[in-house]
Amino acid sequence: MLWENVIWRNFVNYTDHQGYVIIAFNTEDVDYVECARTLAKSIRTYHSDVKICLITGNDVEDELFDYVKVTEDLGGYKNDLHAFTLTPFHETVKLEADMILTSSFEHWWPYFRNYDVWISTGCRTYHDRWAPSRHYRRIIDDNQLPDVYNACTYWRQSPLARQFYLNLSNLFNNWSSVQNSLLFAKNEPLNTDLAYAVIAGMCGEEIFTGPGGPQIVHMKPKINYLTVEEWNKQLVWEIISGQVRINGHTQNGLLHYHIKDIAPEFGACYD
Repeated sequence: MLWENVIWRNFVNYTDHQGYVIIAFNTEDVDYVECARTLAKSIRTYHSDVKICLITGNDVEDELFDYVKVTEDLGGYKNDLHAFTLTPFHETVKLEADMILTSSFEHWWPYFRNYDVWISTGCRTYHDRWAPSRHYRRIIDDNQLPDVYNACTYWRQSPLARQFYLNLSNLFNNWSSVQNSLLFAKNEPLNTDLAYAVIAGMCGEEIFTGPGGPQIVHMKPKINYLTVEEWNKQLVWEIISGQVRINGHTQNGLLHYHIKDIAPEFGACYD
């Protein structure tokens, strides 16, 4: 079956109004399903009746998830394509697995509905301040692309959402030809943030982004001016009754903890 036909079939078929999708395909080094469980626990701390869908390559039975979609592992970032074709929701918020929710999030849904597709832009430090570091965004800056973070993405079933994911599919399948049109991208592997940025830049940043939306707290070391790669070895963290504090700073919204090995420790705090 043609990819376009798969897209169109799922474009008109859904079983629930809204919910969260988490993509988690395990690798030799990372148990992304465990990360997804930790994220689901944190979401249910604030929204016990929300619908959550796990997309994975493993047979998973866990009451944390309302839906488990087992499918082919396309390899790395390309698995993002499954989010559209397998979502059971009319309105979807896709979240990266290695995050936790640290406060209520439901109030953002009315904001998302201003867009057919919305992608988070910019990020914050654990001090809850806008992150000025551009260390990880050089190719995006060099090409004047939108500063998007796919870790939190919303879409509703619509022609624009369908076209966005057709563009995403084409980009993943034809990256070598696109590289030549970008500065300093000759040896740059495609990742999901870059793919979303290219599409938003091509179609119009204002279509997919807007002021005032939620930003992730990103724990990569250069963003937080840390001297070690593993932030949890330099900073003190705690989770008490769902409230997350890092070096005494209370966290709000989505925390992209980045160091996957600490997912079980985070998860145990919600049990």
